[in-house]
Amino acid sequence: MQTTLAPQYIGTPEGEQAEAILRKCVHCGFCTATCPTYQLLGDELDGPRGRIYLMKQVFEGATPTRATQQHLDRCLTCRNCESTCPSGVQYGHLVDVGRKVVDAQVPRPMGERMLRWALKEGLPSPMFAPAMKLGQAVRGILPAKLKAKVPAPQTAARNGVVWPTQTHARQVLMLAGCVQPAMLPNINTATARVLDAAGIQTLVAPEAGCCGAVKFHLNDQDGGMVHMRRNIDAWWPFVQQGVEAIVMNASGCGVMVKDYGHVLKDDPVYATKAQRISALTKDLSELLPALVPVLKPKLNASVMARVGRQAFHPPCTLQHGQQLKGGVEKHLADLGFAVQVANTEAHLCCGSAGTYSVLHSDISTTLRDRKLGHLDALQPQAILSANVGCITHLQSGTDVPVRHWVELLDEALAF
Repeated sequence: MQTTLAPQYIGTPEGEQAEAILRKCVHCGFCTATCPTYQLLGDELDGPRGRIYLMKQVFEGATPTRATQQHLDRCLTCRNCESTCPSGVQYGHLVDVGRKVVDAQVPRPMGERMLRWALKEGLPSPMFAPAMKLGQAVRGILPAKLKAKVPAPQTAARNGVVWPTQTHARQVLMLAGCVQPAMLPNINTATARVLDAAGIQTLVAPEAGCCGAVKFHLNDQDGGMVHMRRNIDAWWPFVQQGVEAIVMNASGCGVMVKDYGHVLKDDPVYATKAQRISALTKDLSELLPALVPVLKPKLNASVMARVGRQAFHPPCTLQHGQQLKGGVEKHLADLGFAVQVANTEAHLCCGSAGTYSVLHSDISTTLRDRKLGHLDALQPQAILSANVGCITHLQSGTDVPVRHWVELLDEALAF
């Protein structure tokens, strides 16, 4: 797509990045067929092609409006369009810089600013855990909408084991995350137990916290980069000591950390380290091929016999953001589990999308119910996923248990 930058964007990091991405787009429209918001709203400007055109206009000098901002806001950043695009347009990076430029010119209403501030400051805060604990204590009397955001308390132990105590020569780092330890702590401990059973020790750097995605995608990109640099500093001694990988069991965090090298490419202090961190980062599912032959003999036959059919919802951050498709269900099947993805629209977003379910609850709920309809058609005993946001969002709309796939594997291990 021919693009002529306005003078104020020539030579700027945002302008140069936007121009390079825009020039790859041939405006074919294949992306509209896989865009969730276009599917629901039927508005060209609520699809990738329309949003690209809006951003092109802004970078060519047009003044963005509140409508421009809202069309960009309604994007889930699921990156399904990237999986569909025949030209390799990096839409996710484009919408990041587009939102930054538009927000600098279009003031938001006070209520919207306050809500976005509360989300970006509250979710990564140390106060989130006690707030979640309080919410769980009074969960039974909460209004339905708020109750849906507060999962029931979960134990992090299995058979009395919370965190393995064995040491192993093979070691990996794991990001505990910001909301996951408070909302669904068993995901992290299950990960450590599964890896321990395979002879791999899981390490956690206490100083590492939020991956940076919450602030970055709420257009506090500087704040997001503060989180990124802090994590790099926390992990770097372990990298120097030779950890095999930095493992992510939340695909939303994984796609962000794998992007550190891109986000910090112009940082003279952190650019090289960020590239190294991104290269070391692996989604937990990427370890599965090597884990299958080690773990299969250790599975409990009686547990395996009663597990039943499991439906798997691949998060957008896994299948589109990280381009990891089919691995979880294939390797769980290799272990003997009956796992199936939805027969219809398995590629579409469930509507969680980080803070999207709070900021755009109507669209988010519609997408959730649409997704659950396809998953329920499989009549599963449980629904599996790979991201804390998807798990809690889907669970808010169904009585079928929803959990991380690693919890199923942990439950089936005999120890």
